[in-house]
Formats: sequence, C-alpha cells, structure tokens
Amino acid sequence: MSDRDKAFDEYFAARSDAMRGTAYLLCGDWHRAEDLVQTAFVKLYRVWNRISRHEVLDSYVRQILIRTFLDERRRGWWRRERVGVDSTEQMAAPDSPESRLVLLQALASVAPRQRAVLVLRYWEDLSIEDVAALLECSEGTVKSQAARGLDTLRGLLAPTHTGTEMGKR
Repeated sequence: MSDRDKAFDEYFAARSDAMRGTAYLLCGDWHRAEDLVQTAFVKLYRVWNRISRHEVLDSYVRQILIRTFLDERRRGWWRRERVGVDSTEQMAAPDSPESRLVLLQALASVAPRQRAVLVLRYWEDLSIEDVAALLECSEGTVKSQAARGLDTLRGLLAPTHTGTEMGKR
C-alpha cells in the first residue's frame, strides 16, 4: 500500500462516521447517507494527490457532500412517497426519545437547500461565513435560508391545538 493510500485510509477511518451523521441529517435515510458519503470520499480520493492543504479536508469533504446531496435532489430521481398520516402531526413529549425522530422527520420535510443550511449552521456549528463559502452563496442567502428553514420546522413541529398559539401552553 502506498503512502497516498495509507493517508487516505487514515483520514477516511477518522472522519467517515462524522460525515455519515451529517449526510443522514441532510437526507433522513441511513442507506442514502452511506451512498452520499461513499460518493464524497470517492471524489476526494480522485483528487487526493492534488490536495496540499490537509487541514481543510473536512470542509472540502463537507462541500462535496452538500453538493452531491443538492445535485441528486435537483435531478428528481430521489422521491419519497408518504402513505397514511404524516407522523410529524403526532407530537411527542418534549423530552421523549420519540421527539428526536419527530425532529428528524420534520427536518426531512424542509427544502433541500434550507436543510443544508440548517445542518451546516446548527449541527456542524459552522459560521455564517463558512456556510456561505461551502454553498457558494452570499451570507444574506445563508441567513434567509436559515430563517425560512427554521420557520418551516416551527410550523411542522408547532402544536396543532385549536385556539392555542405557538409558545403558549
């Protein structure tokens, strides 16, 4: 095994789980997340010899992951069918284990670009500037996409009681 392959193997072993978690938050499906991570690391491997700044690899792989996710969503082949009652309508207690699942299902209902911003800003804890650089957009776009995404999540997660305003209990 060459030094190139060893270095790549070490990086993959160290970072693939974290990238898989990010991919899962983007797509909401572990199998799809595996595919996204695999695609991202294949693309990384192809240019591994040309990368001179290994301290920014996480950012680079994250960018590949986000672009791959958004590209696949644009193509339209990835569709989800909803049968029966939407489970986000059945609210769980705030501290219950089910609340995490409800949140993940609601996140999957957010538009892909907004979801990417939410995952990068609040899960990956990246700054507005870093998210804008990764998504190749303005900082204002990141802010507006985050605000719209959060509004969508609030709407999906808000109690649907008649006469109850959000925030009042």
